[in-house]
Amino acid sequence: MTPEASLRLIKALHTIVWAFFVVCIIAIPVLGFMRLYNHAVVLIGVVLVEVFVLAGNRWRCPLTGVAARYTDDKNDNFDIFLPVWVARHNKLIFGSLFFGGTVFTLARWTGWIE
Repeated sequence: MTPEASLRLIKALHTIVWAFFVVCIIAIPVLGFMRLYNHAVVLIGVVLVEVFVLAGNRWRCPLTGVAARYTDDKNDNFDIFLPVWVARHNKLIFGSLFFGGTVFTLARWTGWIE
């Protein structure tokens, strides 16, 4: 397989993994709103596993290092099929949504908000 094909494959895989976690993050407050707390807790746990993986890898996805082997491009989206601004601000955007969704779900579960 050529380096270009390898990079495209890694970018596709990285994008699929990213989309999975985005769906989990968006689903957390939706499940909290629907009072499906057990499901929300499972997704919170799934996302936290990813947070620990990122933290253990200096806040980079392990696939970023794999993709770097196949290109000299170091733009923010060299390793994923996302617009540059989304790739650049990914952790801020989705970290905030995860935190807010988790707080909302826990507040609803404990009765702090109806």
